[in-house]
Amino acid sequence: MADLEATRVVRELMPLAATLGIETDAYTADEVVMSLAWAPSLCTAAGILHGGVLMALADSAGAACALLNLPEGAIGTTTIESKTNFFGAVRGGSVSATSTPLHRGATTIAVETSVRDAGGKLVAKVTQTQLVLRPKG
Repeated sequence: MADLEATRVVRELMPLAATLGIETDAYTADEVVMSLAWAPSLCTAAGILHGGVLMALADSAGAACALLNLPEGAIGTTTIESKTNFFGAVRGGSVSATSTPLHRGATTIAVETSVRDAGGKLVAKVTQTQLVLRPKG
């Protein structure tokens, strides 16, 4: 079930989340869960949810997880590396991305994200590295 306040915060930080209809279901430093509903406008051929949409969902959840794990003095993060493996297609229902931190460093944060369909089947696994941004000067 969507956390309305966390969804509002994420959509303000990442307007693409609003465009895609991403909802935030959990929003803590140890776990971020985001979801979106399948829609024809988000599909490729044969009604399959576009891989780029799955990657955007995973990147959004991973970025939010990294943001919640920023070290003191940091002002944000940006994705510098992302690796996606696809294991299945999504043809309806919804999809969710669960992100957990693998490494919380002073200069980078690594996050692992599992993307699952409405039935709980793993459809993608994403590992990404986020650069920790600091004020200039």
